[in-house]
Amino acid sequence: MAMNYNAKDEVDGGPPCAPGGTAKNRRPDNTAFKQQRLPAWQPILTAGTVLPTFFIIGLIFIPIGIGIFVTSNNIREIEIDYTGTDPSSPCNKCLSPNVTPCICTINFTLEQSFEGNVFMYYGLSNFYQNHRRYVKSRDDSQLNGDPSALLNPSKECEPYRRNEDKPIAPCGAIANSMFNDTLDLFLVGNESDPTPIHLERKGIAWWTDKNVKFRNPPGADIPLEERFKGTTKPVNWVKPVYRLDPDEDNSGFINEDFIVWMRTAALPTFRKLYRLIERKTDLHPTLPAGRYYLNITYNYPVHSFDGRKRMILSTISWMGGKNPFLGIAYIAIGSISFLLGVVLLVINHKYRNSSNTADITI
Repeated sequence: MAMNYNAKDEVDGGPPCAPGGTAKNRRPDNTAFKQQRLPAWQPILTAGTVLPTFFIIGLIFIPIGIGIFVTSNNIREIEIDYTGTDPSSPCNKCLSPNVTPCICTINFTLEQSFEGNVFMYYGLSNFYQNHRRYVKSRDDSQLNGDPSALLNPSKECEPYRRNEDKPIAPCGAIANSMFNDTLDLFLVGNESDPTPIHLERKGIAWWTDKNVKFRNPPGADIPLEERFKGTTKPVNWVKPVYRLDPDEDNSGFINEDFIVWMRTAALPTFRKLYRLIERKTDLHPTLPAGRYYLNITYNYPVHSFDGRKRMILSTISWMGGKNPFLGIAYIAIGSISFLLGVVLLVINHKYRNSSNTADITI
């Protein structure tokens, strides 16, 4: 049956409705939400509200920044570069590939005593652990002790997945490039009798890494070497993973030096925890002021990519290691806020009662 068209039958530009039907209405419902009638608060920024805010921010941030800055400066830290690029450096001889193994010694002096626990770090520069392919070059299932992944590593580990027709354990570029310099610290009491400083090898890795993410293959009653049977060491390693430490609780995939290295750094210049020097008594400093020497077994090559190596000794505080940036940032923000408050106060005072100037609303 034919139907006549009439423009008046359209509602809000919509299609015509059938005879006897209900007209469609595209208007939003008459509710507070859809009609935007909800209660709202809009601040009116006047001199009486803005100026106190600037002054309060300044008065809070500046003392906090000073406290953080002073705390950071109270942290003792010394950094020893032992790359050996300087011809006068004792480690310069180690740049030659013909000198293997190479041992060099660097003398230094602590002007002030180091109190509390002292942390020894190794630092690398111009080493891009954040490269995408480098970060992906690992097999987390293998590192978690999965027997199937141990013998059949992930393809993400290529080209460090297999060697000599055997699966590499641990596989991947991260593990293959593990830091392997050896650092020993001695206190020079007198020339004939230097005192070795005890360096704790355990307690340097995150608890979650040590107990959750990294596990040796199952078999508590089986020797560690047997559990890695059928695998081979990474290409650049001198010894297999099950011989990283004489202590079986710190060897294999749960070796803490290995775990620390596997946590990749975000920036090309970084430091990683190497050893812990624990304080034995409150009566004596952990590292008294005096002369020391660092004995280095120089294995890790950095000269080919213009990298640098360094050893860092540092104490810590409630805010962590030495980093003055946070304190400087607080002081700068607080000072800028206080200065803006002063400037706006002067402007407000100058033009508040001026008859030739309109009322100022900040």
